[in-house]
Amino acid sequence: MTAEKQPHRSRFHKAKDDAQFAKQATTTPQTASAAYRLAFQDTDFLLRDDLRPVRFQLELLKPELLLEEAKIESTLVIYGSARIPEADTADGLEAAATDDAARNIARRLKAKAKYYDEARQLARLASQVPCDDKGCRHFVVCSGGGPSIMEAANRGAADEGRESIGLNIVLPHEQAPNRYVTPSLSFQFHYFALRKMHFLLRARAVCVFPGGFGTFDETFELLTLIQTGKIKPIPVLMFGKEFWNRVVNFDALVEEGVVSARDLDLFTFVETAEEAWSIIQHFYENAED
Repeated sequence: MTAEKQPHRSRFHKAKDDAQFAKQATTTPQTASAAYRLAFQDTDFLLRDDLRPVRFQLELLKPELLLEEAKIESTLVIYGSARIPEADTADGLEAAATDDAARNIARRLKAKAKYYDEARQLARLASQVPCDDKGCRHFVVCSGGGPSIMEAANRGAADEGRESIGLNIVLPHEQAPNRYVTPSLSFQFHYFALRKMHFLLRARAVCVFPGGFGTFDETFELLTLIQTGKIKPIPVLMFGKEFWNRVVNFDALVEEGVVSARDLDLFTFVETAEEAWSIIQHFYENAED
């Protein structure tokens, strides 16, 4: 059948066409009323509390469709602090400190600056994975889109000339995605829950660098999902054993009986990008699926 004789997929106008037609409507008291706006163009209507389920659906669907169209089959997710400095700027933190407490914090952050370089190197390694025979991409770097460790992740992918994902979140204070996120793969979320879901929908491994409340939230939700069997096990690599054992007493959780000893096998401590990448490769070399 020739292209000219193929049946139309739909006899109706596309939504974007009707949206354009609606702009040409003659101005009358009726057309000027908010009630007359097309529902999907009426921002005030979409922001009503009653429409929260629809907003949830839209926030789930938009990134999913765009990632699918970009042929991104799987991701390497990198969590971590928005406050750890790049090594080149770490000295400035200590110099700017005004008291002993601030200097102590600055020194601790400076000591963790090495993880910026490790996150960047890890992203480089993951970005070297070729497309499969269907043209789909795997282990595409995915970060929260912000500064520090997140920036390092996206920057490492950019070093290799590869695209990377940034899942940003609307916050009360002004912020923007880091400059290394691929613009067409830079997403903004209102709901933390939907953002966390998108982190994991395509994740083949998650690498966790030192971080605060946000990193804890994302990491322990992931561990809970694996622990309870809600998702299949994937490699969870936690960078900085000294940091994690200082801020979380994992052994005490076992001793108190609130987690099992085997639950501590859900993650692995690592120190370098090469170590983490080797564990990920070994996991998938021996995986049945």
